[in-house]
Amino acid sequence: MIQSATVIGAGSWGTALAALLSWRGLNVQFWGRDVELMAQIRDTRRNVPYLPGLEIPSQVTVTADLEALQPADMLVFVIPSKAMRGTAELVAQSGTASKARVLVSCSKGIELETGRRMSQLIGESIPGVPLAVLTGPNHAEEVARQLATAAVVACADDETAKAVQACFTLPFFRTYTTDDIIGAEWAGAMKNPYAIASGIAHGLKLGDNTLAALVTRALAEMVRLGVAEGGKVETFYGLSGVGDLVGTCYSTHSRNHRVGVMLGQGRPLDEIIASTRMVAEGVLNTASMHRAAQVRGVRMPLLDEINSVLHQGKSPKEGMKALLSRDPRPEAD
Repeated sequence: MIQSATVIGAGSWGTALAALLSWRGLNVQFWGRDVELMAQIRDTRRNVPYLPGLEIPSQVTVTADLEALQPADMLVFVIPSKAMRGTAELVAQSGTASKARVLVSCSKGIELETGRRMSQLIGESIPGVPLAVLTGPNHAEEVARQLATAAVVACADDETAKAVQACFTLPFFRTYTTDDIIGAEWAGAMKNPYAIASGIAHGLKLGDNTLAALVTRALAEMVRLGVAEGGKVETFYGLSGVGDLVGTCYSTHSRNHRVGVMLGQGRPLDEIIASTRMVAEGVLNTASMHRAAQVRGVRMPLLDEINSVLHQGKSPKEGMKALLSRDPRPEAD
């Protein structure tokens, strides 16, 4: 039985999960690298920059000092993908993971340089400890309000999966299990670029027909690449796949969607990124996915155009025109 947890990462999702695990009755430590921010959270019990509406339970220990963390049964990594490798190495060096029974990745992304999944980066830094992934259509703002939510725990070991599942099971938070870590992680990462695309469609005021077509074709591309990477087809039709895709493509909570809306309205990407502290994983993930698709030889025309808009200077309108003017093909192709 898991009785204690340390949440690594003080963004909106990390904040929500620290509270959720405390509500579940675990002894929770909450770590973030920003000394000033963590001091504010400790004093006010609120993470104003990231999740101001949530009051963090008083029993959650808040700190910016890795060396001050006590050993915990479960380490929960909620770190932006670009910082995951470095943070996992810091955690390993600090000795924080010395008595951990399971490491849980709650981050959605693929490392650009290596194509490695987040759980792989954690496992490389902290070897010998079972790994699990928590993923699904989970907006921190709604979890903070205890609105009905479902998620998936992916883990190769059934007993470990059930132990982690128990930690993330509350009256408003229902968790399922799967042994398909590869599929769950690729699905969670791949939905981010398409959320940007859906935001662009909103920004261009293209309507429901466009959004429905976009989400449907996005899922087809996710399945093609995810299966090529070793995931199971059925995973992409579950919560970590189509569930997360729909949730983020239609939600105003989604950072990736908001980035897309501003792009569709004509704002430059650099200006958009500079205007917020929040990390829109889809910007980097698009480059990661595009590279992976090229390596695997997987055809992904929608992702190609998203990559062209984000990283090659193509305008959203030009990207949409290129998609619609392609040669006709069968739907199943």
